[in-house]
This record gives sequence, structure tokens and C-alpha cells, in this order.
Amino acid sequence: MSKISLKFSIVANDSITIPQYLTNRFLSKSLALQVICAIVFLVAYTIYAASSVKACGTLFHTVIGMDPQIAMYLAAVVIVGYTFLGGFSAVCWTDFFQGMLVLGSMFIAPIFAAFMLDTSSMSALPGGYLNPFSSWQDIISGLAWGLGYFGMPHILLRFMAIEDHNKIKLSRRIATIWVVISMAIAVGIGITGRAMSEAGTIPELADGETVLIEISQLLASHGALAAIIAGVILAGILAATMSTADSQLLAAASSVSKDILNGVFLKNMSEKTAMLLARITVLVISIIAMFIARDPNSSVFGVVSFAWAGFGAAFGPVILTALFWRRTN
Repeated sequence: MSKISLKFSIVANDSITIPQYLTNRFLSKSLALQVICAIVFLVAYTIYAASSVKACGTLFHTVIGMDPQIAMYLAAVVIVGYTFLGGFSAVCWTDFFQGMLVLGSMFIAPIFAAFMLDTSSMSALPGGYLNPFSSWQDIISGLAWGLGYFGMPHILLRFMAIEDHNKIKLSRRIATIWVVISMAIAVGIGITGRAMSEAGTIPELADGETVLIEISQLLASHGALAAIIAGVILAGILAATMSTADSQLLAAASSVSKDILNGVFLKNMSEKTAMLLARITVLVISIIAMFIARDPNSSVFGVVSFAWAGFGAAFGPVILTALFWRRTN
């Protein structure tokens, strides 16, 4: 893997965005591929950012009753603010600490929820609920969602930013372990929350996306220490949405400044101008994302599914074949 990555980094002329990499990888003389990729970036990232903003609104509305739109505006201001000031470095460092907070909260929540469960709660689950092979459609759908990971630019850019190709193998292991742990815990939280809801331990969930919030609020009623732990869990939810949103905004901004403006229209653009245009892009995407998130009938999962499908279909297969099949053209 490391040898292949080193070779492609040379062929791709040290590309710093996915559109640049694909254009250089396939030795394309036309900029059409780069521009089309950048447009897909803009559309999908705007939708993706809307899901993160909506998640912030849902969190504050459920926990403290704040108007969800006001909560979305405040979250957007904070995320855009530190992305403006610190750029890629700020996003990487905040993502690291936010990731640790997310990991801690995801470990804590199911452990305490399991202590609050009893046999009757698990028996309240609908028949066949725990069967992972309920239908071949579900299996294919799950595998298709997994394929989307290989097309997520904000994930791929982390690997492109590795300072030494010898660290790619270690980075791959860390990323794989993180995904396995986080996905397993997320499934555990879903099963536990559904059982608690069916048994009446927590209120009936009109919105399944609030299950972890409901578990946290139940935990907070069990004393001061439990309330502190519940606060950590809620902070982890907020950290997850913020770390996702800032990565998306930064990737979209770099794509616009490097792939469209600098690559097509302003070839001699200075670094200062590129940074200004990238910041304007972040601001515009944030505003559009807030308008999308304002739809009261939309859900975080529903919004994410559109962006995930777009990225997964557009970039997933081509990235895999570009890396591992030399005859790809």
C-alpha cells in the first residue's frame, strides 16, 4: 500500500484535493474532470453541512428547549469562526480532541444504559429485531453504505495530508480500528435505546435520532456523578457534529479555491487571494446549509443519506480502482 501511495503521489504531482488527484492520476489534459468533481463537492458538502447544523439544533432543542433555528445559527457561527481563524491546522487539532470526547461518550453511554436495562426490557424488542440477516436488501444496503467511506473526501484528505508515506499503514490501522469500535458502539446504543423505549424506561421515541439524548437525560436523574457523565455524553454528541461540519467546510473551500478558481479562472492567484476566496466559500456554504436545515420535516439521517450517496457513488469506486487497478483510465 505504501509503495503504491508513494508512486501515485509522484504521478499526481503532490495533489492536495481529490479533484486534483484524479485529474493528475489519469493524466487528463482537460480540466473538465477537475471542475465536475469540484461541483459534486459543493453540492454534496452543502447538504452534508446542513445535516451537522440540524443535529446541533436537535440537540439543544431536546435538552434545554432552545428554539432549534437559534441553536443552528449559534452552532454555525462557532464552527465557521474557528475554521476561519485556524484553517486546516485548527480543524485537525479540534477534530482530535473532539474525537477523544466522542469516543469517551460512546463508551460511557451504552455501559450505563446496560446497567439500567433488565430482562423485561430486552424481551420487549420486536420479533426479529436482532436478526442481522432479515433480508438480502438490507445486507446489500449495508455494504453499499460501507463503500461510501472510500468516497468521503474529508476522510481521504486526512490520508493525503500524512507527512510520511511510511506512516500510511499505521494510519490505516488506526482509522479501521476507530471505525469498527465506533460503529459497534453505535449499534449497541441503538439496540439499548430501542429496548428502553419499548419497555417504557425512556419516553417513546417520535424521533429515533434523539435516543442517545434521551438516555443521557435519564442518566442525569440518578445523582450528581451521573449528571456529570450525562453532560460528557451530550458534549460528545455536539463534538461529533462540529468535527464533521468543520472538515466538510474546509474540504469544500479548498476545492473551490484550488480546483475551480485557481485551476480554471485565476491560474496566477496569490495565496492571500486563495485564502480569502476559501473563507468566502465557507461562509456561503454555511448560509445555504442553514436554509436546508430549517426544513422541519427533514431528519439528520435523511439529509446525510443524500450527501453520502452522492460522494460514495461519485468517488468511492473510482478511488479504489485508481489506487489498485493500474489499467483504470
